[in-house]
Amino acid sequence: MCSSDLGLLMAAVLPLLNPLKSLLITIAVLIAALVINISVFHYGNPVLPLASGLLMVLLLFALNMSYGYFIEARGKRQITGLFGQYVPPELVDEMAKNPGNFSMEGESREMTVLFSDVRGFTSISEALSPEDLREYINDYLTTMSTIIRSSFRGTLDKYIGDAIMAFWGAPLEDNEHPRHAIQAGLKMITRLKEVQPEFKARGLPEINIGVGINPGRVSVGNMGSSLRLAYTVMGDAVNLASRLEGITKEYGVQIIIGEETKASVDDVETRELDKVRVKGKDLAVTIYEPLGFKGEIGRAHV
Repeated sequence: MCSSDLGLLMAAVLPLLNPLKSLLITIAVLIAALVINISVFHYGNPVLPLASGLLMVLLLFALNMSYGYFIEARGKRQITGLFGQYVPPELVDEMAKNPGNFSMEGESREMTVLFSDVRGFTSISEALSPEDLREYINDYLTTMSTIIRSSFRGTLDKYIGDAIMAFWGAPLEDNEHPRHAIQAGLKMITRLKEVQPEFKARGLPEINIGVGINPGRVSVGNMGSSLRLAYTVMGDAVNLASRLEGITKEYGVQIIIGEETKASVDDVETRELDKVRVKGKDLAVTIYEPLGFKGEIGRAHV
């Protein structure tokens, strides 16, 4: 095989391989070329143009690796630019491996939505200076958002004042989105109890929250106006999650889920609260307070 044929073959094969296989193939070709050259010289004394062939192989390998690196880096930059503010860095890295599979175009998916809100926020805001309030809310939102994003791979949708909206199931598929949302909600409550002494030591008021969780089919994608777009979800399931959060204070609990959420997670321990008809729903829904998961009651929630 002449150098030009070998070059064409490697140019066609290397882009199809991962970096490790490309390196191994290149080393094998270099060794084969050296062995063939030495064998031909030993048995027939002709001298083949070895240097140019070896240089061509090395150059093709370098070009292939450089191209792959820059394309991957560009894909990662694009994914980071699109989703970096919504999902944790480890999910961005995972998405960057196949950037073509993700976009902000609207689509319909089965997902779970979580809303949380600070109770008595008006009283809290009146008791603090603007500077203290900003620091207080920033600390609280950072703590809760870290749980949602980093601990349970949720997508942070938006802050609505002191409220948080998050969802599971997009942009990455999540086959256990109801479970992860409940785990995040329980962990948020546990973590809030843990940081209360720290807030108190700083002279800050106690903070309590309500959490509503609901799964269902929603529309997800880049939505908004020509002036501003946001990657968000819309649908009846979103509205019900918000309504469930809103009635937590009426029942004196911190988290409420609906019957569909309970049915989706068979090992969650719950306490039935009531059967209510929330605003925007014609039929009454049974609501529950999740207490924890089987085998975990009485321990810190994971």
